Amino acid sequence: MSVAITSPEFKQNATEALADPQLQAALAKAGPGFVGKRRDAIAKLPEFDALRDSVRDIKNHTLAHLDLYLERFEEKVREAGGQVHFAVDAAEAREIITGICQRLDARTVTKSKSMVSEEIGINDHLAAAGITPVETDLGEYIIQIRGESPSHIIAPAIHLNKDQVEADFRRVHTDLPADRDLVEPTALLAEARGELRQRFLAADVGLTGANVLVAETGAAVIVTNEGNADLTQTLPKAHIVLASIEKLVPTLEDAHQLLRVLARSASGQDMSVYTTFACGPRRALDPDGPGEFHVVLLDNGRSAMLGGTLKEMLRCIRCGACMNHCPVYQSVGGHAYGWVYPGPMGSVLTPAMIGIDKGANLPNASTFCGRCEEVCPVRIPLPKLLRHWRQQEFERHLTPAPQRYGLKLWAFLARNGWLYRPATRLAMRALSLFGRDKGRFASMPLAGGWTATRDFPAPEGDTFQAQWRARKAAGTTSRSPAP
Repeated sequence: MSVAITSPEFKQNATEALADPQLQAALAKAGPGFVGKRRDAIAKLPEFDALRDSVRDIKNHTLAHLDLYLERFEEKVREAGGQVHFAVDAAEAREIITGICQRLDARTVTKSKSMVSEEIGINDHLAAAGITPVETDLGEYIIQIRGESPSHIIAPAIHLNKDQVEADFRRVHTDLPADRDLVEPTALLAEARGELRQRFLAADVGLTGANVLVAETGAAVIVTNEGNADLTQTLPKAHIVLASIEKLVPTLEDAHQLLRVLARSASGQDMSVYTTFACGPRRALDPDGPGEFHVVLLDNGRSAMLGGTLKEMLRCIRCGACMNHCPVYQSVGGHAYGWVYPGPMGSVLTPAMIGIDKGANLPNASTFCGRCEEVCPVRIPLPKLLRHWRQQEFERHLTPAPQRYGLKLWAFLARNGWLYRPATRLAMRALSLFGRDKGRFASMPLAGGWTATRDFPAPEGDTFQAQWRARKAAGTTSRSPAP
């Protein structure tokens, strides 16, 4: 299904998410698992930080010479018997994919998990053309039968529990015995596998994403833990790879380095269970493989990011580590962000793709604790990029008027020390006087957003500057010697 844009309603979405006990239980259970597994995985790899630096440099080099590597990649794909299609935007990518399917008289398309396919809304477009898309990743299959969008880029159904999945399977798989036992998660997995097996065999076209594209060989690399992508790209008449242009790396060695940080950052594994290199259509002596091989390379605004402030965001390898460690994402889940990409990386990407006018709330969905940058395997300075969007939001008058005027007043005071010092000193004394009894304020004028959920601490005395001047005058400002 196409993802409806509800990013402008982020605050309402977040409020509803916080009040959803089932969602809160699911997030509380899943979040610590990702964090702990990543920590354990990188602890066993002493060179992990050196690999991060290396992959960052590889991505920077590729982006600086992207035109050359795109040409090289296209050349190698053609040498292997495949075709490369360049799509400027989502609409063009949808038309290219649908055109290939219609030329092959396709009725069913199996898909492995691909966030880019969510970005372009390909499922609804195929369905409108009379072609049935079937998600084969277990998480994607679950949310497809629920009519939902993914809530995480590597764990699409992280917001659901086992009981919900069981209820959905009983609702949809009506040809199976009603009294079957679905108590154990393994039973749910076996049932999904049985349902999907016939879809794999009947599919006319397979559509996958790509974690990496290798310019040196023309290979599209995909990593999974279920093997569904291998069946998707091997059995049908044609294999279509849908990927964005920044997925390129120059060489196989570069791809190897990227893969070493990807799985550890994403799921805490040394390597994913399946790492598959697709290098063109079936050759004369191959026992299996697709008759046609197509790569659809999507721009969709990424070229515009190359020469600007957001260029570093194009290093993202879609591991999900930033959202796994983000206190905001862990509190409200992915659907609250209102589009395809959630969490800190989504709060940077979404305004770039749908416009800051629609995504202005997302850069503010951050505590700026810096954990996203700390764990990013390619060292993207996410807080810096979020600040860029906050500045754009302010300059375009997208922030509420009281907030803008309040910041302008603060800026005026901060630039004029002769006024700032007495004003803040008077305010501190007044607040400390009125808050003297309890040491805090349960409500305050102009601070309702804060006091609605927490108390405001009352100042205990004078301002820092006033205390510093007093200590300096008394000769007590030097740092105490270390014990």
